[in-house]
Amino acid sequence: MSQSKIWLSSPHMGGTEQKYIQEAFEANWVAPLGPNVNGLEQDLQDYLSSDAKVGALSSGTAAIHLGLVLLGVKAGDEVICQSMTFSASANPILYLGATPIFIDSETQTWNICPVALEEAIEDRISKGKKPKAIIAVHLYGVPYQVEEVRAVADKYNIPILEDSAEALGSSYKLQKCGTFGDVGALSFNGNKIITTSGGGAIVTRTTAQKEKAVFYATQSRDNAPHYQHSEIGYNYRMSNICAGIGRGQMEVLDKHVSLRRAMHDFYVEAFKGIEGVTVFSAPNEDYFANYWLSAITIDASQTNGITRETLRLAFDAANIESRPLWKPMHMQPIFEKYPYFGGTIAETLFENGLCLPSGSNLTDSDRNRILTVIKQVFG
Repeated sequence: MSQSKIWLSSPHMGGTEQKYIQEAFEANWVAPLGPNVNGLEQDLQDYLSSDAKVGALSSGTAAIHLGLVLLGVKAGDEVICQSMTFSASANPILYLGATPIFIDSETQTWNICPVALEEAIEDRISKGKKPKAIIAVHLYGVPYQVEEVRAVADKYNIPILEDSAEALGSSYKLQKCGTFGDVGALSFNGNKIITTSGGGAIVTRTTAQKEKAVFYATQSRDNAPHYQHSEIGYNYRMSNICAGIGRGQMEVLDKHVSLRRAMHDFYVEAFKGIEGVTVFSAPNEDYFANYWLSAITIDASQTNGITRETLRLAFDAANIESRPLWKPMHMQPIFEKYPYFGGTIAETLFENGLCLPSGSNLTDSDRNRILTVIKQVFG
């Protein structure tokens, strides 16, 4: 009999989610509004900071889309986006008829390179197309170079849309990720640090911005006794049922972060002394990473030809899920025609990098199976 699947990152319930869901059913709040929606927004605001204003939405992608709308992005505009990320960071640029401008990573955090960012801005300005916004991502829960990216953005007066989909629970110099941008986006997809099954949230700096985002998310219904619409709207509000799951998940968020960080420590120990394998880690103590996914890079020139694929296929044969790093956006068929600035750091990371099982619900038995494969591959 084959062993059960070890997943990369599966949902992990805390036990109290059902209470909030049952309350919603008992009160007949089975709709995209209600006490759980309000409660989850308040829970997130309390967790992030007293200044954060949070709107619960149907997905992290919706949050990025509405964030761009709030920042005034329109058809024909240009938006700078980190290339090494999931496509949801970039797709909303095309939703609005704007043009993505992709930026390479730097080696410390694997996130948007401040040097290439400034080169791109100066190039676009010289061509008469000053970018309208910058999308910076906290990849795998490791914060981007917050101060350096902000310095460039402020120098050219370009707002930052902070994609914190992978970084709830991470922080930089004790400030929570999700609160560094002019607008922020969170994701509660089933594979994230906490989940609402699907879902996300937009983080704004003012109540007026939040209210505008919620207005757009509820089909831009004007204040009238009948249905009247003066602006384009979207069906992006989170359901009260999903928000109930989220309320229960917020109660175990810090525990989940601790367990994910323990998985990162497990891999640091597992690969200790193996030449050519590097576990992706935050650069210094200013960066607190939730390590949503633990990842490694493998230099085959130092491992007697063992590659990322060698290990991935060995895991696959043992019914253990692992996955290459995000394929950079500038290498994707849908995006490869758009401008790109930087070198080959993101490409090299993709070629040599592997995401490893990182769930907060992994057991000692799971870790023993993972370790057995590592030992088999690397001797």
